[in-house]
Amino acid sequence: MSNEMNSFRASKAKLRKIVLGSLQQLTQAQIQLQSYSIQERLFSLPEYQSAKKISVYLSMPSGEVSTRCIVEDALRKGKQVFVPYLYKETPNDGSTVSAVMDMVSIGSEADYNSLPVDKWGIPTPDPASISKRMCSLSGNSQSANSGDLDMIVIPGVAFDQDRNRLGHGKGYYDLFLHRYHERLWSQTSGQGMLENLQAPFLGKNIDFSFERHHKLIEL
Repeated sequence: MSNEMNSFRASKAKLRKIVLGSLQQLTQAQIQLQSYSIQERLFSLPEYQSAKKISVYLSMPSGEVSTRCIVEDALRKGKQVFVPYLYKETPNDGSTVSAVMDMVSIGSEADYNSLPVDKWGIPTPDPASISKRMCSLSGNSQSANSGDLDMIVIPGVAFDQDRNRLGHGKGYYDLFLHRYHERLWSQTSGQGMLENLQAPFLGKNIDFSFERHHKLIEL
């Protein structure tokens, strides 16, 4: 690995630590206020209103925009909602890679509220239930295209003015989006595009990102 790449990764790690430290200082009241503002802007988008299948990250108890109301609103409006699911993938050579992410469906508010929480306090589907859920990548779905998504709401630690995203450093979304693009490309001739909805969060830019296939949303 080159010195330039090492320096780049070190800079990202430093920035991530600084921003996460600031976010952890926010009160729940501040997070709820800003989450409400972002939710209302999202709900007003024609892209959200017309979406039939939407993937939403499930938020941690603190330090990031809450997505509970987004999940509940989408379900109440009859949208199919997909949420992240992490699992170990075994390549053909039998070796085990680190965890990868797929998006799996949740069927109702009761299903959503029954999800167990992981070690970060994030609701996550029980592995025993995955075979009964629609999946966007892994092929455990009821039909080949059942996991096609109209919109993907993505978390982020920081974003620059060019809408480059700094995540939590695990690479789950980077790999998922890459694989999802590949699957769409094999089915259609359209090109994917990452779209962002920015909102001020106490002087910083907190970004919601959407996976769409047509145009960039400008607000």
